[in-house]
Amino acid sequence: MGLYGVMTTSVSGMSVQSDRMGTVADNIANINTTGYKASSTEFATLIAEGSVAEYVPGSVSTIPRRAVSQQGDFTYTKSPTDLAVSGNGFFMVESDAGTPFLTRAGNFVPDNNGDLVNAAGFKLLGYNLLDGSSSSVVNSAAGLQVVSTSGLGLKATPSTSGKFGVNLPADAAITAAGNLPSANAATAEYAGKTSIVTYDNLGHQVTLDVYSAKTANNTWEMTVYNAAGATNGGFPYSAGSQLTTATVTFDGTTGALTAASPQALSLNIPNGSTFTLDISKMTQLAANYSPQTGAEAPSANGSPPSAVDRLEISNEGIVTAVYADGSRVDAYKIPLATVASPDNLTAISGNVYATNKESGDLQLGTANEGGRGKIISGALESSTVDLASELTTMVQAQRNYTANSKVFQTGTELLDVLVNLVR
Repeated sequence: MGLYGVMTTSVSGMSVQSDRMGTVADNIANINTTGYKASSTEFATLIAEGSVAEYVPGSVSTIPRRAVSQQGDFTYTKSPTDLAVSGNGFFMVESDAGTPFLTRAGNFVPDNNGDLVNAAGFKLLGYNLLDGSSSSVVNSAAGLQVVSTSGLGLKATPSTSGKFGVNLPADAAITAAGNLPSANAATAEYAGKTSIVTYDNLGHQVTLDVYSAKTANNTWEMTVYNAAGATNGGFPYSAGSQLTTATVTFDGTTGALTAASPQALSLNIPNGSTFTLDISKMTQLAANYSPQTGAEAPSANGSPPSAVDRLEISNEGIVTAVYADGSRVDAYKIPLATVASPDNLTAISGNVYATNKESGDLQLGTANEGGRGKIISGALESSTVDLASELTTMVQAQRNYTANSKVFQTGTELLDVLVNLVR
C-alpha cells in the first residue's frame, strides 16, 4: 500500500499544479480585460486515516480564489459612458435573458437600440428618473431598468417664464383711449414695442409683441399680442391675437414700479403653457424707450426641438442628457451594489458575478454613500493581473509539477523492483 500511496499522492500533486497553471493561463489571457479580477489557487492537505504505527500518504486539493475586492488601476478615456467604480460597489447589469448580475466592467456603449451595453453584451441597469421610477429596493434588482438613450430623442421645451426690463420715457405723450394698442385700431399709438420669441408645446416659435402706451402721468398700459396675427407687421391684429393687457403705475420720484402695480404679466401661449413675464425691473426715466441689457434684458425660456448632444454621468450615478440647445434632463440614476464577501461571489462568463450563500445577498444603494464608492465617468478599471507575479507563479508551478512527476517516476521504479523479486 505504501508505494501505491506514494504514486497516488504524487498524482494529486501534479493535478493541483495543473490547476495552478490554469489560473495563471486565465490571468495572463485576461490581462487586458476591463474590470477582470485575478484568480489564484490555494492548496489544502487531505490526510488519509491510518494506524499510528504506519504512515499513510494523503494528497492535496485546490481551492480557487478570486480577488474580487481588489481595486484595479484606472485608464482614462474620452467616452462619458465608460464607467469605473472607485470603492467597493458593483454595477448592476442584465443578460439578454433578463437575469441580473454584478460587474466591474464598465466599458458601456449604446447599441442599435440605444441601450448601454458593455463588451460582453450585458446591459447597464438604473432607475428611470423620467417616469418616476427612482425609488430603490435595497436587497433586490426590482425597479431597475436598462439605461437607454432611445427615449431621449427630440425634445421641445415650452416657454413658461420670461423677463421684460425696459425703460419707458417719462416725458412721453399721453395716448388717447381710442388709439391705445388694446383698442386694436389701425391708428394705434404707443411709446415703444419689443418682441420676444417664445415656444409652444411642439417647439413652434411664437413671437410676442409687447406694446407700452402712456395713459396718464406715471400710468402705462402694457398689451401683448401674438405677432402671427399682425396685419403687414402691425395693427390691426386678427381676432384672438391679443393675449393680455394690464395697467402699471410708476413712482414719480424714483421711476420704479409702485408696490400696488402688477409686477408680472400672465398669459397663455397658443398651444403652449401659461407664460409669466416678469416686468418688475421696468423703469420710467427721462430717457428714450430702450430695452435693458444683461440679466434683465427682454428674454424667455423654452426651446425648439433639439436632439441629445451627449450624456454626462456624475459621481453619484446621475445620467444627464445634454441637448443641442444646452438644456439638461436627468434621465437615470445608476445604483451600486455591495455584498458582504465579494471574494466569494460566483464568477460567470462575461466578467460578471452572481451572489450565493458564501458571498451574502446584494445590497443596493446610491453611489458615493455607505462605502460603495463613487462612479467615475470617462474611466475604466484595468485588470488586476500583475504579469511579473504570474510568470513567477508559472515557473513555480512548473518546478513543482516536475518534482511531483519525479516522485511518481521513483514510485514506479520501486514497484518494478518489487515485482522483479519473484523472478
